[in-house]
Amino acid sequence: MDGAPPRALTAEAMPVFSEGTYLILSRWSALRMAVDNEWGGRDSSQKADQLTSDIISWFTQSREPLYIDDLEALLDEAMLSLNTEAEDGSIEEVAYKLMTMHEECLEGNFQSVESLRESKQREVSVHHVRQVVNEDGDEDDDISGDDANENDNSSNMILDAPASRPNMNPVDMPVNDSIPKAATEAGDGWVEVTHKRNRGKRN
Repeated sequence: MDGAPPRALTAEAMPVFSEGTYLILSRWSALRMAVDNEWGGRDSSQKADQLTSDIISWFTQSREPLYIDDLEALLDEAMLSLNTEAEDGSIEEVAYKLMTMHEECLEGNFQSVESLRESKQREVSVHHVRQVVNEDGDEDDDISGDDANENDNSSNMILDAPASRPNMNPVDMPVNDSIPKAATEAGDGWVEVTHKRNRGKRN
């Protein structure tokens, strides 16, 4: 795999991969908060959309080998354009998930995208909230769909945000904290991810 040109996605896999890319980025709390708070200006949403397009193009139009380091750099630059530095390791996690999903889509395996769809549907269902008043006169949230503890994890995020450039702490992505930088394909479903170089610590 190292040094080989990237394989092309099939006509069936291409739209699935595009959808999966959007779903992964939409669950990235650092990016979502930067857009919601317009830390990159009024066009923050457009910048996030452009990032999605750039990632899809990077995977599908590149004639050079795909290295996770380059993808991390692309994500890092996009966040800087939003005046945001993600120093919680989420850039590496997002890059790993994208690389893994791409490998799966190349093999016609869309399971991870299907899981993202299901997670998105659950997230939508718990947002159907209405306010009720109990017998004591207190206001409660009556949540339809899944249990309340599955509601939007963004309420649990820790934010350290100086006015100039915020540092983002953890993202609400269902990722394994111990994901290795590279793993060989085995029975547990890991796929190989190639590193071109060691990245220095971001300042």
